[in-house]
Amino acid sequence: MSTPSDRRAHILQQISTGEIIAVSDLANALEVSEMTIRRDLGELEKEGLLRRVHGGAVSTFGRSYEPPFTLRNAQASSAKDGIARLAASLVSEGESVALDVGTTVVEVARHLSKRRGLTIVTPSLKAVEHFMSNKDVRVIVAGGIMRSGEASLVGELAFATFRTLFVDKLFLGVGGINAEAGLTDYNWDDAMVKKEMIRSAREIIVTADSSKFGRTAFAKVAELDAVSAIITDSAPPDDLCELFEQKNIALHIADQCDPCVEQQQTIMSDQE
Repeated sequence: MSTPSDRRAHILQQISTGEIIAVSDLANALEVSEMTIRRDLGELEKEGLLRRVHGGAVSTFGRSYEPPFTLRNAQASSAKDGIARLAASLVSEGESVALDVGTTVVEVARHLSKRRGLTIVTPSLKAVEHFMSNKDVRVIVAGGIMRSGEASLVGELAFATFRTLFVDKLFLGVGGINAEAGLTDYNWDDAMVKKEMIRSAREIIVTADSSKFGRTAFAKVAELDAVSAIITDSAPPDDLCELFEQKNIALHIADQCDPCVEQQQTIMSDQE
């Protein structure tokens, strides 16, 4: 991560756990000097996004704070691309697919954008943009009130869309995946739409990079029992891996063959 935007997105992601992050740890992780990290922390502090403490920094926000879309989009872009590519490979021609909001699911939309014979339902205007020139994909946009910045549609009109439609697959984005709290998200309005999306789908596939494991965000979305599969970039902690196996949740790790994955069932039965 050599650009300031990449580094600062990584820093904000790290402090979102609520722990103090050390300058030395950030410098090692990002392979830059401690002086560079201190400059980044200084700029983020000026923007009110963190508070510097001796030897590091801590977040000034609680569980309901969601970093801006542009910052989240810059972070772990390679991991998100791998997750999205794997997710898109699970979609067959003729299927109906619900696409949630969030940076990783928008990448799924990009990988599906050249496909044919799909029906896409989404509350994400950013996802819709990828299908604007594809006349071979039918796109249904949920109504509602737009959250600026996120460009997600929320409210009763969005709920109504998913109460009357039933899709084959849902690709769901979340703020946290925790053994006790289940699936959580930063924003209450988005979480309420996610609940309706889950009710409308036959398969619920969570697309989330590994930083989401163990984290709890502000608003409850669903218990882990609701999940059919999780697609991520690296293996979760052992306790979560065992829990996924107990709950029969298929675990897919992009670009890896992990023993944890081999223990899980596949969700590609429609292609067998």
